[in-house]
Amino acid sequence: MKILFVSHYFPPEVNAPANRTHEHCRRWVQDGHEVTVLTGVPNHPRGRIFPGYRNRWIQEESVDGIRVIRTWMYLTPNSGFLRRVANYLLFALTAILASPRAERPDVVVATSPQFFVGIAGAIIAKLKRRPFVLEIRDLWPKSVVELGQLGPGPVLSTLEALETWLYRSAAGIVVNTRTFHDHITARGVRSEAIELVYNGIDPALFKPRPKNASLLAKHGLADRFTVAYVGTLGLAHGLRLLVDVAERLKSRSEIHFVLIGDGADREKLEADVARRGLQNFHILGLQPRDAMPDWIASIDVLLVMLRDLPVFETVIPSKIFEFLAQERPVILAAKGEIRRMMAEAGGALVIDPEVADQLIAAIDEVIAHPDQAARRAESGRRWVEAGFLRDDLARKMSAFLERVVREAA
Repeated sequence: MKILFVSHYFPPEVNAPANRTHEHCRRWVQDGHEVTVLTGVPNHPRGRIFPGYRNRWIQEESVDGIRVIRTWMYLTPNSGFLRRVANYLLFALTAILASPRAERPDVVVATSPQFFVGIAGAIIAKLKRRPFVLEIRDLWPKSVVELGQLGPGPVLSTLEALETWLYRSAAGIVVNTRTFHDHITARGVRSEAIELVYNGIDPALFKPRPKNASLLAKHGLADRFTVAYVGTLGLAHGLRLLVDVAERLKSRSEIHFVLIGDGADREKLEADVARRGLQNFHILGLQPRDAMPDWIASIDVLLVMLRDLPVFETVIPSKIFEFLAQERPVILAAKGEIRRMMAEAGGALVIDPEVADQLIAAIDEVIAHPDQAARRAESGRRWVEAGFLRDDLARKMSAFLERVVREAA
């Protein structure tokens, strides 16, 4: 099967959409499929081009047997709503214009986030007269409305109409949560046209391993009890709460807080930490993808945090699978589907989102009862290994793509 995959993000970018797309496509190539990824020059999240690339109209490379076609991008940091929308719109346009470089595939797949990539994929599929499959990993525009970035009016009405058109124009839709499935069927899409494919892990990469003492020492974290958030430093996660907690615990010099990642809120968080003079808070920025297993293994407590908004009750953060696969203590501050899954797995200490007292109590719980934390971590690893391996999930998705192709023939 020839697959054309349109994605706003792709390695060397290190966010979850880039990693997931790469890992799925790599496995499809290994299974004998021919895969082309249409993406932009790598620059997320700082709007700065990665070393070895130039922001020119078209450049091509081969990554793990995947043909990668990269287009020019409007470069902007992952902050500022209007600039990001311009970035999204212009990539959708350049992807459509660059699509003749890709041979006619059997199927066109486009993945969110973000919303306009789906529109580009739908148009490319029509131009190539091939079936279109939409992968939904974020509910847009619902998420930007609940984050307060967009209010009622003609713009929102237009975006919601485009959302419905996009769902109905797809021959198939892939989602990663049950609540996404319900949201889309409420828009008039047949349940049979939707496939649930969860996020997952590469068990060769994410597995239990010892702490990396030299890594901790390099960053001044040796002999500390570390509490870390790893991922996008954005509006969805309520990370200012973590700064508040660090300030309340600053007298307990053994506890240090760590942020690993980058995003729209990084500069505000850095300024807040500096203003409060916190010596127990470390913002390390982006770390290489291949260093993440060592970081996960070396942190004492890993946090998965979402804001207390209805839209985030539909979200399953992909990082939690990696944390559990490495048998690490996890505190989950979220509601909704991921909370129900953790009740099933027994793999995380679950608290309400955006409640500082509960987060402090959970940290104290892990410190006071390490044996219980270890049992939860072991339970979480077994749960992930039983149902969330990337090879199995990638093959489930490719089988769905093949079914869509057969039905369209």
